[in-house]
Amino acid sequence: MQSVSPRKTIKLSQRFFQSLTAILLILLLSAGSCRKKHQPQRLKALWIHDAYASIRGGEFPRIKAVSWWHENWEGTQLRIDSSPEVTEAYRQAVSDTFWQTQPVFANEKLLPPASGCYHAAFPDFGGPEDMVSADSVRHFERLAGKNITWAYFSDNWYDQIGFPWDAVQEIHRAGRVPFIRMMAREDIAEYEPDTLYTMQNIIDGRFDAELLQWFRDAAATGYPMLIEFGTEANGAWFPWNGTYHGGGETTGYGDPSFPDGPERFRDAFRHIVLLSRQAGAHNLTWFFHLDAYGEPDESWNDFENYYPGDAYVDWVGISVYGPMTPSDDWETFGYRLSQVYDRVCRMTVKPLAVVETGVTEYGFAGEE
Repeated sequence: MQSVSPRKTIKLSQRFFQSLTAILLILLLSAGSCRKKHQPQRLKALWIHDAYASIRGGEFPRIKAVSWWHENWEGTQLRIDSSPEVTEAYRQAVSDTFWQTQPVFANEKLLPPASGCYHAAFPDFGGPEDMVSADSVRHFERLAGKNITWAYFSDNWYDQIGFPWDAVQEIHRAGRVPFIRMMAREDIAEYEPDTLYTMQNIIDGRFDAELLQWFRDAAATGYPMLIEFGTEANGAWFPWNGTYHGGGETTGYGDPSFPDGPERFRDAFRHIVLLSRQAGAHNLTWFFHLDAYGEPDESWNDFENYYPGDAYVDWVGISVYGPMTPSDDWETFGYRLSQVYDRVCRMTVKPLAVVETGVTEYGFAGEE
């Protein structure tokens, strides 16, 4: 998650199903209120209910974890304490024993739970997503009325690559599994290339010494962790997206039948995973992370083109967000996930997780 960007501006399609869904939800809310305008927190509460109920009801059986993005910024309110009604809706949504909190590992790799789904979160570790504290974990769990399996945070490389010891130890101290997002960027600017941490530089081994030490340190912790490289790979808001590494061209790198931008990302991902194995960091469970909205909306940017392959990935994660600003139109979690779910299932046999989800507090277009 980054600041609000075009991929989060929900576009209402003309499909009958989506329009009917919005109408039915609004009529449902109207039945309980005589006000002309619906209370925005009721819409957010309903979105939360729909999101968790769609997983609980078996609509997406290969989803084995859901992680809420608990943060407010720039007028967007994703936190589950944005109103008392929203807090209660979230607590009720995850109260069922279907939502598991105890991780299951085999050979230091995270397995799907025997039944149900893992409950997880980014528990508001600040704007750069790396201000990690055990207190933040505990505060979110008190609000949710339920523990989380993992706590998600960013390892921003900035001016040097180094293992985030303090953050990992804070999460471990809270009794939760650290989930590290390796963010190959010098700063948090969006829609810009990064001139240092390019995919080609990674492929060429420019950072091998630092990365090998990173992975040796990870192995030295002695406990399992989760990790991803290249969050939301198919989104141009991040500098590792193919837009900045050759885009849809096919003659500048590798396979002449494959788009260069995604191919470079794919090979950089593989290179990093191989380094982790060389360093003996077998306690890492690797996630590939795509966004339900791709940008740019071009065939070369399809998330399948970025996928490193099942030999390099343990889980596949998906970002599925609802409306993020007051001008966004209504779109349910279930509808949005349904647009990519079958494609992801065809792409991989690995377990799937919604690694980021959330919706703003404010009302949405068409709510009256």
